[in-house]
Amino acid sequence: MRVGHPIAASLIVFVASFCTLVIELIAGRMLAPWLGVSLYTWTSIIGVCLAGIAAGNYAGGRIADRYPSSLTLGVLFLVSGALSLAILPATELVIDTQLGRGWPLMLRILADTTVVFFLPTALLGTISPVVIKLSLEDFARSGSTVGRIYAVSTVGAIAGTFATGFFLIDLMGTRAIVWAVAAALIALGALIARPWQRRRAAPLVVLALALLGFVRYQMPAFAAPCLKESNYYCIQIYEQTIDGFTVKSLALDHLVHSYVALDDPTFIGYGYERVYQELTDFHARDRARFRTLAIGAGGYTFPRYLIAAYPNADVDVVEIDPAVTEVARHHLDVPDDPRLASFNRDARLWLIEEQPEGRYDIVYGDAFNDVAIPYHLTTLEFDRMVRRALKPDGVLMANIIDDFDRGEFLRASLNTLRQAFDHVYVVALGPLWEQGGPGTYVVVASASPVDFDAFARFDGPWTSATKASAVMPADRLREYMARGRQIVLTDDHAPVDNLIAQVFDIRASRGQ
Repeated sequence: MRVGHPIAASLIVFVASFCTLVIELIAGRMLAPWLGVSLYTWTSIIGVCLAGIAAGNYAGGRIADRYPSSLTLGVLFLVSGALSLAILPATELVIDTQLGRGWPLMLRILADTTVVFFLPTALLGTISPVVIKLSLEDFARSGSTVGRIYAVSTVGAIAGTFATGFFLIDLMGTRAIVWAVAAALIALGALIARPWQRRRAAPLVVLALALLGFVRYQMPAFAAPCLKESNYYCIQIYEQTIDGFTVKSLALDHLVHSYVALDDPTFIGYGYERVYQELTDFHARDRARFRTLAIGAGGYTFPRYLIAAYPNADVDVVEIDPAVTEVARHHLDVPDDPRLASFNRDARLWLIEEQPEGRYDIVYGDAFNDVAIPYHLTTLEFDRMVRRALKPDGVLMANIIDDFDRGEFLRASLNTLRQAFDHVYVVALGPLWEQGGPGTYVVVASASPVDFDAFARFDGPWTSATKASAVMPADRLREYMARGRQIVLTDDHAPVDNLIAQVFDIRASRGQ
């Protein structure tokens, strides 16, 4: 069948566009273990891939005018396959060399994305112009021909998007997808080039097939650093020693989320969780039974602690990724206890569907990390949902990472919470606000005032009168809130990625 035949031309551009969008979709997952997944990541990926396609379209037009042949098209497919394979070592290269270390976060993500993904998408972008050139036999119908090819190309892109997002990543993992894309491109290139008829094409086809086989043999060297690669995270488990305890650490993408001591469910490794511990002990006093909701599970460290420490506690956990729950149960000794219920849904959707009005004594917000913050869980609309889920005297505790002196995310979060709750406080493991710089803070919000004077004197079963937690004085909080921009995060305006990126740009400028 001729390359310019309508069916052949449609199949060719369909495959090229399908593979282009597969590469674009897996780009975010491949870089996530080191760069996270944020607005900046996807902005860079989309921008770089569009730039590659544009450059490829331009170059492909020039190539089509000078070398309009099926051999040219076959060679372009073979080279596209080889450059798709190069995604694997290029990813390792930018990570091993820490390309852009010390640069502003946006520039570093853009540079890493460009090095890994620009050339493969550029070569794939050369294919459609060549196919169009080979398909134009009747210039009176050139509009129909070009329109058909563009339409089929778009359908291929749509199919690649849905197939990757809904099935391929979960089924195969990103590295196997890269190899499969390269194999499809090289196979189609060999079919188009027809080395059995053209001697000039034979060496290139043999070289491409040899490269494909070599990379397949070396696949373990390019494996993702994941125990489980889910639709949401690269999930990793490490073992290390903290405070004399041997613990397992759960990392989601590039960030450790939890420390779990398998032989001691009451072990608390993170500072903000120690704040949660002391505030929970105080708030649960004199309650015959209490119920909590954790938004984000991590390694289930704190829900596991609650079940072990309080026989009168019921713990609900909303974790978007079922793979996180699965890994936690299999590797982190999460108990099979009727008092611990897990829901694998987006927290906001869960609140909308369940409508748990007045159900909880305490809600823990633990779905934030550093550069990858689900912005829809930071807005005023979401805060109002949480307030409705709390009992009249219930409290929300949420951890927030920010630079106290120069960051804006903490202040914006407090401003937003003040629109939904009558009382908002800042607590930390020691007075971090006096030290300045980046740190993890716990914001506490409630409809009723929290008696922090009584908290300071409280001596409970899991905390003593000597507190690790420090509460920001009211006058210091007022002074802090008065300076800087007065941002309220809403569904219409939540520049969370921009606010938190400042923290990492500040760290870079300080050499941290």
